[in-house]
Amino acid sequence: MKRILLIEDEAHFAAFMEPELKHEGFSVTVARDGRSGLELALGEAWDLVLLDLMLPEMDGADVCREILKYKKTPIIMITARDSVSDRVSGLDSGADDYIPKPFAIEELLARIRVVFRRQGESADPGSLLAGGNLTLERESRIVKKAGTVIALTKREFALLEALMKNVNRVMSRETLLNTVWGYEAVVDANVVDVYIRYLRNKIDEPGSPSVIEAVRGIGYVMRR
Repeated sequence: MKRILLIEDEAHFAAFMEPELKHEGFSVTVARDGRSGLELALGEAWDLVLLDLMLPEMDGADVCREILKYKKTPIIMITARDSVSDRVSGLDSGADDYIPKPFAIEELLARIRVVFRRQGESADPGSLLAGGNLTLERESRIVKKAGTVIALTKREFALLEALMKNVNRVMSRETLLNTVWGYEAVVDANVVDVYIRYLRNKIDEPGSPSVIEAVRGIGYVMRR
């Protein structure tokens, strides 16, 4: 189910849009001002942001620019402004499309399909990895545990990425060493054990079995 963030301050309009989008099979979250909308947009993974241009707390164009500094989430501007200069401003801020109010829901759905089709043609299908309560966004290099961002070093991130790309596949220490440190690296294979320990300290739940399982005499595997 694709996730849509609707950033819209007009309560009656949001009340109309939310059930319509849910009826089409989308998961919808509503934010009522620019600042809280920006926090949600940056704090979670979304498939699309529907963004009003005129918002309290923070202007929609500024919200759009801030989102795109850190993420590649597609954005469709929705606004009562319909002048050419307003459309140009919205698109110049980085929005993928711009639709003026009032509009038929069928037109918005058609525009959403076009945006998703473009994303499907250009996006790396493996850019988001997920397993258990962990998500790893390869392009933005963001790792979240139960929705909360956790800080990883470059090596820890690369090690987790290798394991999550190969869920349920046992990876030898040598394979992990070559993948994360490179074939030319002059380091002992035991460094893998050290970094697995670092990683476990950050991603495991206290008192629960580690999500990274050691396979005696071989290496490690992440179970789904």
